[in-house]
Amino acid sequence: MHIGLVGLGKMGGNMRTRLRNAGHTVVGYDRNPELADVGSLTDMVAALPGPDGGARVVWVMVPAGDPTRDTIKELGELLGEGDLVVDGGNSKWTDDQANAAMLGEKGIGFVDCGVSGGVWGLENGYALMCGGSDDDVAKVQPALDALRPEGDHGFVHAGQAPGAGHFAKMVHNGIEYAMMQAYAEGWELLEKVDIVDNVTEVFDSWRAGTVIRSWLLDLLVAALEEDAHLEKIAGYAEDSGEGRWTVEAAIDNAVPMNVIAASLFARFTSRQDDSPAMKAIAAMRNQFGGHATRTEAPAGGDVGPANPA
Repeated sequence: MHIGLVGLGKMGGNMRTRLRNAGHTVVGYDRNPELADVGSLTDMVAALPGPDGGARVVWVMVPAGDPTRDTIKELGELLGEGDLVVDGGNSKWTDDQANAAMLGEKGIGFVDCGVSGGVWGLENGYALMCGGSDDDVAKVQPALDALRPEGDHGFVHAGQAPGAGHFAKMVHNGIEYAMMQAYAEGWELLEKVDIVDNVTEVFDSWRAGTVIRSWLLDLLVAALEEDAHLEKIAGYAEDSGEGRWTVEAAIDNAVPMNVIAASLFARFTSRQDDSPAMKAIAAMRNQFGGHATRTEAPAGGDVGPANPA
């Protein structure tokens, strides 16, 4: 099939390559002219077969928020009835509903597609979670088949409603937060004690035969093999937004989400050189129990006295 692809960064560029390797014709546009096949969105749409050649399909892979909204709005002016826009970025599912409604007024279809696979997707394929009507998904199905991993898994049409795919991807990323946090806490405890000598080897041994084996575990082992004590990296972790959206959705739907919420808050903690909340706790302990306070954090972490309040 012919397909337009907007956004040729780490994900989009590899997706273009994977699609071309599968025999599809891809016209790519990026604001960086060194990456782009054409000079503008207008040129990209013009390079796609017109109505007589079937629906024109454009896949958007740009940052969520205004960049995606603005790109889809512009495509709404360039495409026509029967054409299709696919949002493969990390947009919030509520944006999908607005974009689908806007495009629908012009007869343009819309599919939201959560994409997971990162920089390894070129080789391994991308897990794809789509939302949209059966007819719209069918228009882009050849591309979906080329991008997905081989085998029976890695693709789902999550729902007919706009946003179903990105909602599924949002929950996926929330689970990812929690899994990474659990591995990280286990690693910290193993590093802390004297009884375990070979922490990296312990994690490596878990990669086969255990109930906690996963690709994330494989990636952690790869990182530890490069830097066993992670001394070359700062303990600071951003959140892309989807963890927050997952917790917000849990609140809206009264779903208990203790572990995922805690893993999100742990990332916030990572950005503090000195915790303001812990300062308040230290002050209160000093007031009610006369517990000592410190002017700076102890080196190596002090367990403190028994039975502290």
